[in-house]
Amino acid sequence: MVNFTVDEIRGLMDKKKNIRNMSVIAHVDHGKSTLTDSLVCKAGIIAQQKAGEMRFTDTRKDEQERCITIKSTAISLYYELPAKDLVFIKQEREPDTPHFLINLIDSPGHVDFSSEVTAALRVTDGALVVVDCVSGVCVQTETVLRQAIAERIKPILFMNKMDRALLELQLQQEDLFQTFQRIVENVNVIIATYGDDSGPMGELQVDPTKGTVGFGAGLHGWAFTLKEFAEMYASKFKIEVDKLMKRLWGDHFFSSTEKKWSKTSGEGYTRGFCQFVLDPIFKVFRAIMDCKKEEYTQLIEKLNIKLPSEERDKLEEGGKPLLKLVMKQWLPAGDVLLTMIAIHLPSPVVAQKYRAELLYEGPQDDEAFLGIKSCDATAPLMMYISKMVPTTDKGRFYAFGRVFSGIVQTGQKARIMGPNYVPGKKEDLYVKSIQRYVNGFYYFFR
Repeated sequence: MVNFTVDEIRGLMDKKKNIRNMSVIAHVDHGKSTLTDSLVCKAGIIAQQKAGEMRFTDTRKDEQERCITIKSTAISLYYELPAKDLVFIKQEREPDTPHFLINLIDSPGHVDFSSEVTAALRVTDGALVVVDCVSGVCVQTETVLRQAIAERIKPILFMNKMDRALLELQLQQEDLFQTFQRIVENVNVIIATYGDDSGPMGELQVDPTKGTVGFGAGLHGWAFTLKEFAEMYASKFKIEVDKLMKRLWGDHFFSSTEKKWSKTSGEGYTRGFCQFVLDPIFKVFRAIMDCKKEEYTQLIEKLNIKLPSEERDKLEEGGKPLLKLVMKQWLPAGDVLLTMIAIHLPSPVVAQKYRAELLYEGPQDDEAFLGIKSCDATAPLMMYISKMVPTTDKGRFYAFGRVFSGIVQTGQKARIMGPNYVPGKKEDLYVKSIQRYVNGFYYFFR
């Protein structure tokens, strides 16, 4: 059941500080479209049971048949951020509402369709970089990250296919931690190569202790950041969530007998990430996959996991169907990822301040540039068309794009500057009326 209306989406468009424009980028087959299903499911657009298998953003028949994204697909999601998470937002936000409008573009990962990625990045401000934790950082991961940083897009990282690392590779806890740490380091090396933390965008490096790195399995619909586990243990340790997050990563070891933390490993000391994050997950996986009914029933009760009444027959069967259900209820990917996006990715008000000089090649003191920089609705209309979508009418297209300043209205005259337009000349320049616009997302030129 869809949990928002078009009017609610339209209302949020005026609350610029609560908008997040982001794209999902990754190497081919690292699980972008599968992961996007969890986000779409959270908005109520598809059923929870279908999330991960439906690949909702693969809209073309050949995409479904070949299990590959060919064209980038955009979708708008309406999300209510829990009150406890609002304090983690460091940038300005609308004070009177916890609701966020997340405009998401699922882009292709194959090198042959990299032009689709470039067009998608131009109209977004942040990127969710998905990396398969079994394959690690691949060639196209570096390519799309380089494109993102060149467009001044802020990245956050998600390590996908964690279920494969546990079920297929049977990795031990310390080995899995080392794998995660290596991926984070590799991604940060790429970011440091093409970006600069002292630049206009501020800090770009991803860091699990700051909540900009997620872990999980898109196919099974579960995910977590260190924040989720820090919140579980904060009351037990009587320590603030952000301080505990720092101890759940890197060289921080805990002795359960001495009840002490240490920065060096010793007898009786276990790494914080392994003991408090991976160990509960490993216990759930082992109990369910080994069909130890008594053990996993106790774990489900202990973790306060509520299974839907129509799914309770899976308790008897055990195995993968139950594992998928339990993990999805315990650590729902949609909530975790949308919270991470709302907290850590910039709003248009923040992003356009440092992106304006890349988006506009005219003088930096005219009203068009200043309108883009301040994200001003009263400034002249400035819009970037990223793709043309064919309509049912022969020879007509919807022009899909993003408004950087001003307002689009039916009947409004617009100067369309094509790809071959040169400032000061009339080549590839057209003045047309906007015939109509659809739900505030698509614009129709005649």
